[in-house]
Amino acid sequence: MRVEDRFIVAAPRERVWAAIRDPALVAPCIPGCQSVEVVSPTLYKARIRVEIGPIRAEFNVDVEIVGETAPEEIRSRTRGEEGSRASSLSAENTLRLTALSGDETEVFYASETVVAGRLGKFGLGVMKKKAESLGRAFAAAFKQRVEQQPGIERRPAAG
Repeated sequence: MRVEDRFIVAAPRERVWAAIRDPALVAPCIPGCQSVEVVSPTLYKARIRVEIGPIRAEFNVDVEIVGETAPEEIRSRTRGEEGSRASSLSAENTLRLTALSGDETEVFYASETVVAGRLGKFGLGVMKKKAESLGRAFAAAFKQRVEQQPGIERRPAAG
């Protein structure tokens, strides 16, 4: 299943890059993220709770940065299992930052995800809607946290 989207953050690209590379800032923005552990600068372990319909699942995931070009792009790989191993997931992810101006950055993300097991039995439409919903929730939370950091000058919205 492929999910991709983009959103704009009212902050310079370098600030958005620093934020996206900060697990302490990113983790609270991820819906259902219970904890994150920094294993190395390129490997993180997280516990994420997901609810789809009547099913609740808690995944232990490893997120590995497999390539990056600062401050433009990060490619990562996510792998995880439910504690009971009833479901598993794997994903190849890309995140790109494009400076739209000195104080606006477009964030593009794409993920090619495979979910197997009991959650994988949900139809592609249900899974994709859930993934898109989680992506929008992350974008809103991340945008809010980065834009509220001191030192960011905001300009009035056009319109």
